[in-house]
Amino acid sequence: MKITITPAKLSGCITPPPSKSQAHRLIIAAALAEGQSVLSNVSFSQDIEATIRCVEALGAEVVRDGSTLTIQGMAANQMSPLRRLAHPHLDCGESGSTLRFLIPLALAVRAGGSFTGQGRLMERPQQPYFDLFDQKGIHYSQENGVLRVSGVLTPGEYRLPGDVSSQFFTGLMFALPLLDGESRIVLTSPLESGAYVEMTRDVLLAAGIRTDGGVIPGAQRYQSIRQRVEADWSQAAFFYAAQGLGSDLRIEGLNPFSTQGDSKIVPYYMQLCTGEGEVALDVSQCPDLFPALAVLAALRKGKPTHIGGGARLRIKESDRIAAVADVLTRLGVAVEEFPDGISLVGVDTLRGGVTVDCHNDHRIAMMAAIAATRCDAPITLTGAQCVAKSYPAFWDDYEALGGQLVREG
Repeated sequence: MKITITPAKLSGCITPPPSKSQAHRLIIAAALAEGQSVLSNVSFSQDIEATIRCVEALGAEVVRDGSTLTIQGMAANQMSPLRRLAHPHLDCGESGSTLRFLIPLALAVRAGGSFTGQGRLMERPQQPYFDLFDQKGIHYSQENGVLRVSGVLTPGEYRLPGDVSSQFFTGLMFALPLLDGESRIVLTSPLESGAYVEMTRDVLLAAGIRTDGGVIPGAQRYQSIRQRVEADWSQAAFFYAAQGLGSDLRIEGLNPFSTQGDSKIVPYYMQLCTGEGEVALDVSQCPDLFPALAVLAALRKGKPTHIGGGARLRIKESDRIAAVADVLTRLGVAVEEFPDGISLVGVDTLRGGVTVDCHNDHRIAMMAAIAATRCDAPITLTGAQCVAKSYPAFWDDYEALGGQLVREG
């Protein structure tokens, strides 16, 4: 889909969509539980659809009623008859969370499975799991876009680097409680995006699962849960950016005490909006904020900003560092690119009359839409349908706030 946006400030009240990160975790915990769970305020983005599809393939039953999911769990445990069934095929779409969360769970629940995906998903690194599988005697193969794993996870020590993705920790935290003995997750390097691990721990606790520090007792059973999904701080970041660029917005419905790491947008927003000199921001604990922070920094006229700590952004839906630099450069900002981030000096207004590629990346599309509010002429976005990955209603919400756009295709 191609969208042409005529520059206009946004105004009004916006409640960000439900948290994709929390919904993934709640759906998986409910799918593993004994009995029936009810999850409300679920947004059916492409990534959440992928997780629902995969937990159904593992053995859960999911019923939808508007934005509410009722999930009949599979009562996962070491003696489950599910382990005697054929290995499931799990289509993860473009969802890295779905893939990495469910690789160890497929082993724990079904003794294996085959995984496929779309876009760049199957190119994203899984080496931390492969290193563990080599140690644990788990068979794996990856060819022609299909990852196959088979074997039995055993209790014990699991050593993981903390600087690749916290998603590997979450996958193991879901799977290890189902084993028949105690396990331990050991960090081999400092943990990045640690707030996502805390979110996982909160969901596990709601489902009756104990994770005593790095020690995870075995032979645990997931309990059914009833919970409402929080509003998403990572999506709220784009509206904070719009607000910082002069739009009159009220952002409502967010949990100020949330474990979502992207609530870091609030202090970072304040630094960019009130800082007089150079501002340096580290996104190692909140990499999804990178595009929203970059567009906000781009309009700090005459002020330098450095955003670093985002090396992992190179392996998202796009090379997100290069994609951000490309879009801002097309809009007239001089961007210096580094392996883990960018540096730039803000301008007064952004160049219009250009076409920008969304790079098949939902966060790049939303960044470009916010940038359009401060362009000096209309801009055209190609591939704008990619917002469906995390925020299907984004363009509708943008228009409801006064955004002026024309859709083609």
